[in-house]
Amino acid sequence: MQLTLNLKQKLEQTANEYFEKAKKARKKAEAARGIVLKFKKQVDELERKQLAEEKKEIKQKRPQEWYEKFRWFISSEGFLCVGGRDATSNEVVIKKHTDRQDIVFHTEAPGSPFFVIKTEGKKPTNVTLQEVADATASFSKAWKIGVSTTEAYSIMPEQVSKQAPSGEYMPKGGFMISGKRTHYQGTVKIAVGKLADGKVMSGPESAVKTHCKDYSILLQGRDKPSDCAKKIARKIGADIDEVLRSLPGGTCQVK
Repeated sequence: MQLTLNLKQKLEQTANEYFEKAKKARKKAEAARGIVLKFKKQVDELERKQLAEEKKEIKQKRPQEWYEKFRWFISSEGFLCVGGRDATSNEVVIKKHTDRQDIVFHTEAPGSPFFVIKTEGKKPTNVTLQEVADATASFSKAWKIGVSTTEAYSIMPEQVSKQAPSGEYMPKGGFMISGKRTHYQGTVKIAVGKLADGKVMSGPESAVKTHCKDYSILLQGRDKPSDCAKKIARKIGADIDEVLRSLPGGTCQVK
């Protein structure tokens, strides 16, 4: 504040006048500060309500497809590809959800899922076959032990049997594989995105990129799956639990 002295006025009177002006200015500043704080509080409340509505919208129940209880993705060519999560679901996938014309994928490593391409009588190209090989590798124990590639192979359903060799026991989730195998080098890396209908899909980047507008790439790393799920859910606008369920077993990092 600039001070102007009136020489015809006593100094004490001038000081009192400026003191009163200062009090008024302070009151105005306090009033303005109060308005700003009130406005900020209203904005915070609106943001909180908006976030709550978004979460409510995300969490709304939608009809679940049969394959959503398993590992799954849609290939770049539009084939539904379904895999087991553990020994029990491996058995269910092979016994209940594999038709004669489908193609089965597996790896030699223990703890690998069985993945099935639901062909519906159509013939997938090498694009889909490689994508399923990558998914089979990524959701195997190769992710947890830190290898970047692992071998996967494809077979026909009639080559898969629960019949153990004489004198041997076939464990739950285990199958005998007979006949010729077609081998692939599977890359251990996935992407996670959200389809237009709200489903969270995880699988090879090429497949996810084809069907999802927003997606994140997931690599092997040192972060907790829950932390990665939060980052991905925030980016693609999905439920954290759905994202977490779609991730491979083991630590990871969002690229």
